[in-house]
Parts: sequence; structure tokens; C-alpha cells
Amino acid sequence: MEMRQLMQSLDVAWLESTLMRVAAILLCLTVHETCHGLAALALGDPTARARHRLSLNPLRHIDWLGLAMMLTVGFGWARPVPVDPRYFRNPKRGMAVTALAGPVSNFLLAFLAMAVCPVVYPFIASDTSAAYRLFIFCRLYLAPLSIGLGIFNLLPIPPLDGSKVLGAFLPERTYFGLMRYERCGMLLLLALSWLGVTGNLIREAVAQADWAMWSLVMQFA
Repeated sequence: MEMRQLMQSLDVAWLESTLMRVAAILLCLTVHETCHGLAALALGDPTARARHRLSLNPLRHIDWLGLAMMLTVGFGWARPVPVDPRYFRNPKRGMAVTALAGPVSNFLLAFLAMAVCPVVYPFIASDTSAAYRLFIFCRLYLAPLSIGLGIFNLLPIPPLDGSKVLGAFLPERTYFGLMRYERCGMLLLLALSWLGVTGNLIREAVAQADWAMWSLVMQFA
């Protein structure tokens, strides 16, 4: 193979990989945020619906800096769905359920992505076929990224969803005291990410969850 052909092949592979990663990130974040809004609506809060955030259009949810961070360092964020806890009968419990809906939706999305793989596998004729690309997208990009986003958001550090889930079990004074540190929590997360602490822990957790979920899917394949 000539050098030019080799470089073109590498360029195409890099572009395809990048597009798959971007598509997986957009889908994971969009599903995550939309499900926050749907959970809040089910509990009586119409705020997200009124602000047109109950949408699968990624442009309604994407924070461009958060997307760039996720692409470059694996740690990022979307625009938070607005939630007004005053609509909830029990504000702490309502916030916990609304927060939990995001990570749960990511785990379900990962499971569905894996479930697609055995379905499309018989149709893979070559490594250039559409079935092969769909298999790779679901198994190597969408499922791991969705699991990772779900696990990361369950960390009990404000402003992540895990802090609001934890808050449901805390006394009122402690809960609202914890929520005051949301901005400091973001700085802490950035520091932990820069030091590689969260990355190592989450990679191990994702690997374990990915293996368990894939094993479950293959039992029914």
C-alpha cells in the first residue's frame, strides 16, 4: 500500500471513530437530561416542559464547553434540566427521584445498545457494512459511554445526581447545607479528574458493569 493510501485509510478510520464517539456522547447526554425532565413532570413539575427541554434534540441540552471537555478529557456535562422542587409533595424525595432518572436511563440505554448487537451480528457481511458499523457503535461506543455517564453521575458530590439521591436520606439542615457547595463540588470534580482519581475508579466500575450487562444480554441472545 502506498503512503498516500495508508494516510487516507488512517484519516477515514479516525474520522469515523470521532463521529461515532460524538454521536454516542450526544445520545447519552440527551437521553439523560430528557429523562430528568420526564421524571420531574411525572412528579408534578412542568418547568422542563415549559422550557422545551423534554426533547430528543441534542441542541436543547448541549453545553458546548461540557461537550468539548467530554471529548478531550472524558469528563463533561450538559445543560442541566430546570427543576422546581416546590411542585413536589416531598421536595427532597422528588429531587432524588428526578436525579436518579438520569443515571437509570443511561443504564437502560446501554442495555438496549448491547441488545442490538446480537440482532445485527448475523447481517455483518464485511467490516464496511452498515451492520458492522452499527455493531461497533453500539458495543464499543454507546454502551460503555452510557454506563460511564450513569456511574459518574451517581457519585455523591454536588452537583452530580448522586448528591441529590443521597440527600433524600439526610436531615433537612444537612441536605441544604450540602447543596450550597455545588460550585465547590464542580471544582473538586475537575481536580479529581485532572489527578486521574475519578478516571481510574470509573474505568474499573465501567469495565465491571459492562461485563455483567453483556453477560446478561448474551444469556438471552
